[in-house]
Amino acid sequence: MAMAEESRERRLTEAFVSLADTLVAGYDTVDLLQRLVDTSADVLDASAAGLLLADESGELAVLASTSEESRLVELMQLHSGLGPCVEAYVSGEFVTVTDIDSDDRWPDFNAAARGQGFRSLHAIPMRLRATVIGTLNLFRSEPGELGDDDTSVARGLADIATIGILHERAVRENDIAREELQRALNSRVIIEQAKGVLAQLHSVDMDASFRLLRDYSRNHGVPLRDVAEQVVRRVLSL
Repeated sequence: MAMAEESRERRLTEAFVSLADTLVAGYDTVDLLQRLVDTSADVLDASAAGLLLADESGELAVLASTSEESRLVELMQLHSGLGPCVEAYVSGEFVTVTDIDSDDRWPDFNAAARGQGFRSLHAIPMRLRATVIGTLNLFRSEPGELGDDDTSVARGLADIATIGILHERAVRENDIAREELQRALNSRVIIEQAKGVLAQLHSVDMDASFRLLRDYSRNHGVPLRDVAEQVVRRVLSL
């Protein structure tokens, strides 16, 4: 027993280190989530594990799973909108089905899970404060509770993935914002160049040049940047 506990503790330590290293070194989200479900099934003695993740509109999808059986059960819940995994996402609370045979909250889920050989399920919300982005789901072939230690481990694994995903989204949003800002700055440069071209051609001041650009843009439904670029390239005469 001591050897088994030591082996499990070592696997768990290696799992946390591996996931943490992935976050520090840069990662692919899908790879991170697959590592999460593989690790969860291994160290928490689950028959299978799966992960539901919400997109930015709140729609859930199966992003990773250790078996086709668990994937099918999760897809069934998404189709019906009912089941412990969906409930964990909506409520933001840990949801457990200790014995599928005797639990009557989700009959369709129970039938689907039994059909795939599962007898219990534990759904852990992936959340950071008030933000819930998905659920980590543990399927077992035997009924039973998830012990306090295993519950803490499951929450820890889910938390690592949650932080990683939210960090990746924030970076992506910042990148988009920076790209849009740079595009705006580039557009301003082109507009200033076009104003100079028109000022020289028509012997008018810069304000009058800008009005020429703006009026053409509005009258013809062409973005101001595009009008300016065509003026600079000498393919449009105003």
